[in-house]
Amino acid sequence: MVGLARGIIRCGKLAYLYVSRILFTTSHLKVSLLKRLYFNIAGGFTGDQVALYGLTRKNKKLYLSEFDWYRSRYINGPFSAMLNNKIVCDKILSQHAHVPQTFLIKERGGWSSYDPSIRTARDLVERLHQEKKMILKPLAAGRGRGIGFLRCDSGNLYVGNKQVSAKDMMRFLESNNDYYVSEFVEQSDFLNGIYDRTSNTLRFVTLKDPETGQFKIFFAVLRIGTKETIPVDNGSRGGLISKVDIGTGELSEAKSLRSRNAHEFHPDSQNPIKGLMIPDWTRVCQEILDLCDYFPFLHIIAWDVLLTNDGVCIVEANTSTGNNIIQIWGGQRLGELGDFYRHHGVIRK
Repeated sequence: MVGLARGIIRCGKLAYLYVSRILFTTSHLKVSLLKRLYFNIAGGFTGDQVALYGLTRKNKKLYLSEFDWYRSRYINGPFSAMLNNKIVCDKILSQHAHVPQTFLIKERGGWSSYDPSIRTARDLVERLHQEKKMILKPLAAGRGRGIGFLRCDSGNLYVGNKQVSAKDMMRFLESNNDYYVSEFVEQSDFLNGIYDRTSNTLRFVTLKDPETGQFKIFFAVLRIGTKETIPVDNGSRGGLISKVDIGTGELSEAKSLRSRNAHEFHPDSQNPIKGLMIPDWTRVCQEILDLCDYFPFLHIIAWDVLLTNDGVCIVEANTSTGNNIIQIWGGQRLGELGDFYRHHGVIRK
C-alpha cells in the first residue's frame, strides 16, 4: 500500500509538472502555436526547446525532453530528499568540503541557526555589518528563483540594489518565510575577469557507471551571469552557458537558453570567454570525484561549484540536471545520457 501511494503521488506530481511547466510555461523564443502544441503533446518539449534544438518530427528522436528530465529526478530514489533539502545537504557536505556558512533559517515563521548569536532578524542585521555581504535563498526552489542579495556598504544597508534602513531590512526578513541566509563567497579573480557582477558557477554532471559502480564526470559547463540576471548566473533566467572540455578545462563559446546566439566574448563586459583555460582544472575535477565517493548510494549528482582564490566551494548538490544546458550542444537521447536514463527506466527507447 505504501508503494502504491508513493506511485500515485509521483504520477500526480509529474502530471502537474507536465501541465504547468510544459503546456503552460512561458516561451522566450518564437515558435508557432501549432508547432509548439505538437511538441508539447507528442514529445514533452517546451516551446523554447523546440526553437533551441531546431526540432522537427524527424530529429526529435535525438533529444531528451523536459518531461524526461522530470522523470530523471527519481533516479536517486529516496535519497533525492537529501539533495533536495538544501539545509540537510549543506550540513552533510560541510563535513567533506567547503560550503557557504548558513547564518539563519526561517521556516513556517520560526527562526533557527547553528550560531547561538543569531536568533532574530536584528541579530542577522548586526552580523551583516561584519560580513558585508550575504545571500538569501528559498528553501524549496530552483533555477535561481527567489534569490536575494543583502549587503552593508559603508554602514548603509541594501536589499539587492535598494538602500533600506535597519528596520526595513528586519521587516523584510520577518515578512518572508521558508528561506535561509548564508555566507557570500567571493569568486576567483579568473571568474571576475569574465564577469564580476554575478557569481559564475561551474555545473558538473557526475554519473555512476552502471557497470563499474564508479562515478565519472559526464559533462561540465560554466554558467555566466549577465546584466539581466544579476546577482545570479542561472541559464534559465538568461545567463550564458559555456561548455568545458573535460579533458583540458578549455571554455567554448557561450550560448543562452533564451536565444540562438553564441558569444566568444561576454556581451556586457566584452571580456573573452572562448579559449580560456580554467585554472587547476585537473585538481578541481579530482576534488569533485573524491566528493562523489562519499555518496555511493546515489547514481547522479549535479554539482554547482564556485571557484575561489583559495580553492573550490560547493554551492549546491542536485539530484538531477536540466537537459537544456547539455543539449544545446547536441541531442543526448541516443548518447551516453540517454543510455544512463534507459538503464534507470527513465526512458524506454
